[in-house]
Formats: sequence, structure tokens, C-alpha cells
Amino acid sequence: MNFVLKEKNKIYFVSDSHFGIAYDKYSSEFREELMLSWLDEIKSDALELHLCGDMFDFWFEYKYLVPRGFTRLFAKLRELSDLGVKLYYYLGNHDMWTFGYIEETIGAKVFKGVNLKEINGKIFYIGHGDGLGPYDKKYNFLKKIFSSKFMQFMFRLVHPSISFRIATNWSSSSRKKHKYPKQVDFEKEWLVRYARTVLENQKIDYFIFGHRHIPFQYNLNANTLFTNLGDWLFNFTYAVYDGENLLLKTYEKAE
Repeated sequence: MNFVLKEKNKIYFVSDSHFGIAYDKYSSEFREELMLSWLDEIKSDALELHLCGDMFDFWFEYKYLVPRGFTRLFAKLRELSDLGVKLYYYLGNHDMWTFGYIEETIGAKVFKGVNLKEINGKIFYIGHGDGLGPYDKKYNFLKKIFSSKFMQFMFRLVHPSISFRIATNWSSSSRKKHKYPKQVDFEKEWLVRYARTVLENQKIDYFIFGHRHIPFQYNLNANTLFTNLGDWLFNFTYAVYDGENLLLKTYEKAE
């Protein structure tokens, strides 16, 4: 679908808030308060809001049960939706197990993969970023297992008090082992490498991903800009497109 942005209307992108866990000096509640404040600020000029994955550190829906908390966040997102802001939710590796609740509650369109979207004549390639290309074979194998209907069925058989503890402990352990780089080696950065392979077969103006937790923008060529959104764990970064430029910003109240 192609459309032209109206005057003063903007498109926002954010990812990797991992609500539900504390990280470094920032509690989940503190980070959620910041996002609520940010959503209040953008709702007056937002045409679209793209939530690019891992908004929750763990998400799994049982038939009559969802993770506790986040009611204020869901209410605020629903408020934006009711105001006419189009919401797009991209499933990440931490919140892939949603089966209708998120889209129904906030009024979002959910993507399990990437979204190829044309805006103002520009082609956007948007997604969380996990599992793209052959660069992380171990994770790609795990993703196939976690995405299987059988795995989801088996997980539902486990009592939530046990299954949620297993998932959160796994996530916490994984995060402690992972070190987020302060600088990006663009020749080795695997999402950049993946984007280059896409460009071999089609024209893309903007690549937008999360997942890597590294806020940066990089010109793949004279006409293509790559953007990683960073995160809402300690960077508090987001991107905004005004119809002409895509800018990567830090939320001022988090500085």
C-alpha cells in the first residue's frame, strides 16, 4: 500500500524494551513510565507506530491467561489506536508466542516476519531482525523449535508458575552472557550483511531492524539507509520518519 504522509504527521519505530525485567540500573517500571511519557508526546503527530519486537522480555498466551502487568502500556497503545494511529507489531525472539491477545487488545497488525512497505515512494524493509540469513545457525535452529505448534502445545501443559520461571531464568542467563558492543564493525555486523544480500535482488530505501540493541545508522549505498533502533533497556532510542528523512533519536527524558 502506497500513501503520502499528511502535513505534520510522522511514522515512529521502536523496539527491544524487554518489559518485565530489570536491566542495569533501570527497572522495568521505570522504563515503562518513560515509554508511556514518550507515547503521550508522539500521539499528536503520529500517523503510524511500528513496535519492532521484543517489547516484552517474555510473552506467552494461554487460553485464559497472559503475563501479568503492562495494563497501563496496553491502555496507552489502545488510546493511540483509537485516535487513528496505525499500530504494527513485529514478533521478536522474546515475544513470538502471541496468539491474538496483543492484536485484539491494542488494535495492531501483527507480523511474524518482515514488512515490505512503500511510503512516499520509498521502500521500507521493517522487522525485528532475528533469524534473518544464515549468520546465526544455532539461533535459527532454536527458532524453528520454539515456533513449532508441538512445542507451543507442550509448553501450555506446564503450569504457568513453572513455565514462566523457566523462561525468565533462561532469558536472564542469556543476557548475562551477552555483551552489547559499543562500536559497530559494519563489515561483520550480520544484519548489515543480510541487508546487502537483499539489495542484490531488489531496491530498498530504508532497512529498519531491532534485535541487536545497538543504535546506529549506516549508508549501505547512496540511496539506502540502514537503521538499527537500539533499545529501551538503556539507550532509549527510536526512529522517526517525517516524509523526507529518517532520524534516529534518543528520548530526552531518559538522558
